[in-house]
Amino acid sequence: MKIAIIGAGNMGGAIARGLCKGTVVKPEEICVSNPSAGKLDALKADYPALNVTTDNRQAASEADLVVLAVKPWLIRDVIREVAPKPRQILVSVAAGISFAQLEEYAGCAEMSMFRLIPNTAISLLQSTTLLASHHATKEQEQLMLHIFNEMGLAVLLPEEKMAAATAMTSCGIAYALKYVQAVMQAGVELGIYPKDGMKMVAQSMKGAAELILQNDTHPAVEIDKVCTPGGLTVKGINTLEAEGFTNALIQAVKNSCR
Repeated sequence: MKIAIIGAGNMGGAIARGLCKGTVVKPEEICVSNPSAGKLDALKADYPALNVTTDNRQAASEADLVVLAVKPWLIRDVIREVAPKPRQILVSVAAGISFAQLEEYAGCAEMSMFRLIPNTAISLLQSTTLLASHHATKEQEQLMLHIFNEMGLAVLLPEEKMAAATAMTSCGIAYALKYVQAVMQAGVELGIYPKDGMKMVAQSMKGAAELILQNDTHPAVEIDKVCTPGGLTVKGINTLEAEGFTNALIQAVKNSCR
């Protein structure tokens, strides 16, 4: 399978790196295009077999799967530039651009399409990647899940659920990092060097995530295990609630969904 990635920015570059680290697609079967050469040169230095070009149309011309990793306001112009063919699978990473809009821009009502929302951890094969399909076959859906499950966790959703799930996962990685940053700041005030604090908190978050992912459990159950009566953790948990921690996160996700 040949894959074209249009755009080598933060997300396009991360997808390219994730694909190259995986086993489903070989680097020589991937072509990345970008207007400027700097980001392409960096990708090529890390993965010499990867194909790069500054010509979007050239990148897409022979691809089976065309990934549009550009800003939403560029989607229309880029689709019209690459002129995707009905035989190709068109994949948009642009948040907020609907299938109806993609169909209009592509001028093809029956083309197989996917909306794809990963997060930047895809370059480390640790993304939560959201997928929605349109006019795709079951085989095409399974292919996309196969490709992106290798880079973390891929979830197929109805299009109408994409905005909410994006706020939870793609935006959510920033909320998680904000937690790391905040606890680091507290650590500095308590005498912990920032780099040491960052690693300790990140590992704690990783451990918390693995408890959920590897066990049939629930966050509340795991919190109760740590909150010894009269202990330190329950005091902190009660402080978080008193300061509006839970409500702040709920409102953040809801606002990111609008």
